[in-house]
Amino acid sequence: MAGLDERRSAWVTEAWRHVTGTRLRELITGLVDIPSPTGDEGPLARHIADTLSASLPHTAVQPLDDRQANAWSRLKGDGTGPDLMLYAPIDTLTVGDEREDLPWIGPELREDMRPRARVYDDLVVGLGASNPKGHAACVMMAAEAIAGAGIPLAGDLVAAFGAGGMPTNARPGSTRLNTGQGVGCSFLLEQGLWTDYAVIAKPGWTVSWDEVGLVWFEVTVHGTHTYVGSRHRLPYDNAVARAGEVVRHLEEWFAEYAERHTGGTVAPQGIVSSVRGGWPRMAAVTPASCTLMVDLRIAPETSPMQAKREFLAALGEFEGVTAEMVLAVPGTRTDPDSWIRRSATAAWEAFEGREHEVIRGNSGATDANILRGRGIPTVRVGMPKVPQAEAPFEIDFARGMNTVSVRAMEKLTRHLIRTALDTVTRPRTEIPGDPA
Repeated sequence: MAGLDERRSAWVTEAWRHVTGTRLRELITGLVDIPSPTGDEGPLARHIADTLSASLPHTAVQPLDDRQANAWSRLKGDGTGPDLMLYAPIDTLTVGDEREDLPWIGPELREDMRPRARVYDDLVVGLGASNPKGHAACVMMAAEAIAGAGIPLAGDLVAAFGAGGMPTNARPGSTRLNTGQGVGCSFLLEQGLWTDYAVIAKPGWTVSWDEVGLVWFEVTVHGTHTYVGSRHRLPYDNAVARAGEVVRHLEEWFAEYAERHTGGTVAPQGIVSSVRGGWPRMAAVTPASCTLMVDLRIAPETSPMQAKREFLAALGEFEGVTAEMVLAVPGTRTDPDSWIRRSATAAWEAFEGREHEVIRGNSGATDANILRGRGIPTVRVGMPKVPQAEAPFEIDFARGMNTVSVRAMEKLTRHLIRTALDTVTRPRTEIPGDPA
């Protein structure tokens, strides 16, 4: 096997024997059928732990509160090698319930937007079937396969599944505001589930070693509270109309900002995501203020404070407009020469039979920022979106998140196994630059 010595090649081949489409289909349908919107991952974490405990005895559920939980398993080595974490988040971006998703997701909930798995030949469809649950199923399958193969390990292999990986604050009914933005991953590390290296399974068939962070701003556009019957008699300064001008300006500025900060594999973007202002029940009056929410992605070399200053400067031409930074997750980068990047890249090249293809222009953030930010060299690798030609329906943004190919899952699982065994079967003395 290209890039591996004879012994490790045999171990990888033996572990691959335990990877089957049937088992992957069982795993992904089991994950999809258990709702896990951000803040309510507890039932799914328990399901993952119950499933993995059959083959990995060192398995646990890790509650964050009475609704939110992580799950993890450890396959122990003899202590002479580095520990590696295979990681995936488990919460879905939307809920799968009309009461929370409509009308913002569209006029109705399609079948792919609901937490119920449907199988179409090679494809499995349902809420989060690809992102994140298809990737979590691959991590589960990789851990099961390595355990089933009985391979002697030098370092520990940890399979971890984090709550709160989506870019959201608390949903209705939560007692904590910070239920998203990597809270589960952060909690795993705070509670001692630490490793030397990590691979996060998230979409994109490439090996990524850097990614954007994000800052959120609450922008307040001030105006005058007045009445439609007095518009022509009193001073008139409609905050809603002025907010439209601010949004139009920001949409143009985001493009210029992205161009200035594009580098490495990232091209950080920005959006205005919501508008709040006025009384829907009382169309006769204008509000004294209107609030916009903005997500501005930041490159690894841009600090949140640098981004804040740039953003405030972009709003400087408007009077009566203020902004507060209300969330910040820095972007991060792993040294491209690190062991884990080189090992994962070698696995990719072995599968493809060609030089690794770097995908640039990325603006998605993941829990890899939490792992790297705590000092764990981390790469991201995942599955591509299901091609339109392979699907019996249109692949829009939501269906791209909610549709997974079992064949693609097999490929990613084999990649994770090869990368893991290339790492945790080696003594630390064989790994250049090992952090230990």
